[in-house]
Amino acid sequence: MSTRSASPFGGRRVVALCGGVGGAKLALGLERTIGADLTVIVNTADDFEHLGLHVSPDIDTVVYTLGGLADMERGWGRAGESWNFMEAVGGLGGETWFRLGDRDLAMHVERTHALRQGASLTDFTATIARRLDIAAKILPMSDQRVETMVVTPEETLPFQRYFVGLQCGPVVTRLEFHGAEQASATTQVLAALRNPDLAAIILCPSNPYLSIDPILAVADIREALDRVTAPIVAVSPLIGGAAVKGPTAKIMAELGIPADSRSIARHYGFLDGLVIDETDRAEAAAIGLPVHVTSTWMRSLEDRDRLAMACLNFAADLAGCDDNRRQDA
Repeated sequence: MSTRSASPFGGRRVVALCGGVGGAKLALGLERTIGADLTVIVNTADDFEHLGLHVSPDIDTVVYTLGGLADMERGWGRAGESWNFMEAVGGLGGETWFRLGDRDLAMHVERTHALRQGASLTDFTATIARRLDIAAKILPMSDQRVETMVVTPEETLPFQRYFVGLQCGPVVTRLEFHGAEQASATTQVLAALRNPDLAAIILCPSNPYLSIDPILAVADIREALDRVTAPIVAVSPLIGGAAVKGPTAKIMAELGIPADSRSIARHYGFLDGLVIDETDRAEAAAIGLPVHVTSTWMRSLEDRDRLAMACLNFAADLAGCDDNRRQDA
């Protein structure tokens, strides 16, 4: 059951920055809570061309999750998926390291066709969201190409080769976001961040290095965040020094960064508050920011709704504590 209309902001806008699986879970809770008052800005630096198709993994995860199509067991892809296409590709000697399900394939075919006909990624995503009756706006961070590259001691790898092909095995020495300096945010993204009715920005518990940093690498997004007067709150992706899913803690260790909530706060550097799991309550005093402690593990829809509401209430409390905290910055 949706908890919609319970928002402490009374219909004002909220923006979430989001990657794939972990971020999409909180985005769903936020959408179920505040509906059309939510805008989700999604990482597109994972996008790549595979088997001649434009694949947007993080956007699709958010779309499938908010559209009620996601496979809740795997956390990615569509529910009720089958794999006849990939079996046929393998039988012909084709690449099968990145698996496209039969249902998922429809999205990539339609997206690729739309882009080749001149549509933007933003326009295509909006069209699909409408067809799936998704209330929130889902916005790609940019319509221009940005590519996450993973630098290892041996070679520089495209993100999907590192993440899917090699299962995050190689040691990471550096991350690069090719094209970010030339890319610009869309007018829709900038309008969301500059909206005078903006009540809060929430950084979902996505991987800070692989999912949120590419968004921040787009200069006009980072500049817009610096000018935001609404509170900016992040949810730590770590629980007890480990990530619920994905290589966040592994990458932090390889980069020589302690895998704790204090490091997450320092990494972003522009937060007004941080939400951490109750397992990490002892870290709160050392973080140097207002902290809200709650359970951040999202096993169920109720967990997603509860954490979303906690984030909204925390941001509302921060706004009430110091309405002028950013105007003098």
